[in-house]
Amino acid sequence: MQLRNFSLAVISTIIASGAWYVYQGENSPLVSVAGLNRTSLSLSGIATAHAEAPSDSTRRALLVENDQFYTTVLSEDQPLYKKTDDSDRRVLGMLTPEQATQKLRKNQESYLVNRGKGVVRYDIVQVPSNSPIEDDHAEKIVEVPSSVAASKEGSASSDWMFWAVFDGHSGWTTSAKLRNVLISYVARELNSTYKAAATDPSLLLPSSAAVDAAIKQGFVRLDNDIVHNSVDKVFKSSSRSVAAELLAPALSGSCALLAFYDSQSKDLKVACAGDSRAVLGRRGPGGKWTATPLSEDQTGGTPSEMKRLWEEHPGEPNVVRNGRILGQLEPSRSFGDAFYKWSKETQEKIKRQFFGRTPSPLLKTPPYVTAEPVITTTKIDPSQNDFVVIATDGLWEMLNNEEVVGLVGQWLEQQRAGGDKSWLKSWFGFENKQLPVEASQQEALGGQRAPIRQQQYDLSAAAERFVTEDNNAATHLVRNAMGGKHKDMVCALLTLPSPYSRRYRDDVTVEVIFFGDSADTRTVAINQEASATDEKEKAKL
Repeated sequence: MQLRNFSLAVISTIIASGAWYVYQGENSPLVSVAGLNRTSLSLSGIATAHAEAPSDSTRRALLVENDQFYTTVLSEDQPLYKKTDDSDRRVLGMLTPEQATQKLRKNQESYLVNRGKGVVRYDIVQVPSNSPIEDDHAEKIVEVPSSVAASKEGSASSDWMFWAVFDGHSGWTTSAKLRNVLISYVARELNSTYKAAATDPSLLLPSSAAVDAAIKQGFVRLDNDIVHNSVDKVFKSSSRSVAAELLAPALSGSCALLAFYDSQSKDLKVACAGDSRAVLGRRGPGGKWTATPLSEDQTGGTPSEMKRLWEEHPGEPNVVRNGRILGQLEPSRSFGDAFYKWSKETQEKIKRQFFGRTPSPLLKTPPYVTAEPVITTTKIDPSQNDFVVIATDGLWEMLNNEEVVGLVGQWLEQQRAGGDKSWLKSWFGFENKQLPVEASQQEALGGQRAPIRQQQYDLSAAAERFVTEDNNAATHLVRNAMGGKHKDMVCALLTLPSPYSRRYRDDVTVEVIFFGDSADTRTVAINQEASATDEKEKAKL
């Protein structure tokens, strides 16, 4: 997620342990090698200069200088060294393409779903920029007995399937809290709603509106526990250690995007609170894929959110300023972020008795930020082989919707060409050198932002920069987001250590869900060829 408020962290000058680095004065050579060639990967674009090709006696390096970084070649007999001064220059031994691939795939997971319920596979990957990573995610498959959800076909049960990504900011504690409990809160509300419908002879399933209300209730109830009930417990305990533990998820924040699929109704519901995003990939009549956004980026710069905030807080012209809430927080919907939800009196009391910060002078009529999600509903036909990509904004600031859908389509073609795979048996191909995706309809993008990193890096056309190298579809997306065929850019972005890397890329969490027809063996199996290890815990029922 982009830096969330104006109290920016000071960029540390400490490089991760074990990295090669150099600090030198402005007038001295960066390394004792004359005529240092370098290739710029600056924010203003990729320079045309080229570093010489490394030989057996040279090694790749990354020079970081102010707001630019460069790739270069260092002689093996000229070891890097450290000399401390006040300059902001560093040289890092750059990851090799093999090491970059290892880092990209470190946290990848893939699961084959053999339950005959409409989902055949889902892939996950996380690539951190912050240390520790502020993103998180959760997945759950719940087998629902007929006593809870009546079945049209008379089958014994149906499946509720959940996938969620959480984009934390100002720390990792809120997103970690959501990973632990959000799905449980939502499932509890859904359980009550479905049970009520099952007792009504005129209903087989609850209405779509009733399901939406249950999901919203789960979100809001959890946020109330995080932000308000925690305060009541802290004041009763009067303990600083208890306050530190209970208030941590309230003082930081997190966006949340939850995808919920009911295998009986075939409804896919996407609940979004914040600026993570979901996009549907669906095959068009011409064989190409179409990209349909299933959520809207909810920030202080989104027209619909600005309108909502002005209507809820009349007479407060600074409720949104420079695209941010009270001129500070970017997402307009999130969990935690209690400084935009607590009253001024509560904030001053917490600061006086425990810790905290002085309330904003613009704070007048909180809450300004809500965890209530906006929900979209999409009917899924598993035989049409739809897929959905859900991801934190670290992906969407580098790729647009059509590129993401086209890249998954490209990846599917590569998978199909690589041999007979049971989960792919009903998919059909489309041969094209370009990404197999329909051109975007700009007016359909609504409140979604353009990928700002593409503009910063001045990236070239899709056909020139995308590559297919990974068995995990989510990893495939992240590799191409970071440069694709431009291996120097991929290696450079992954070499940069925290917190410096945050200037150039965000934490990224991506999940790709594939719908289709599969055998019903009642299993969820680890897909080892697309997972980091074979020790990942499989999805629990």
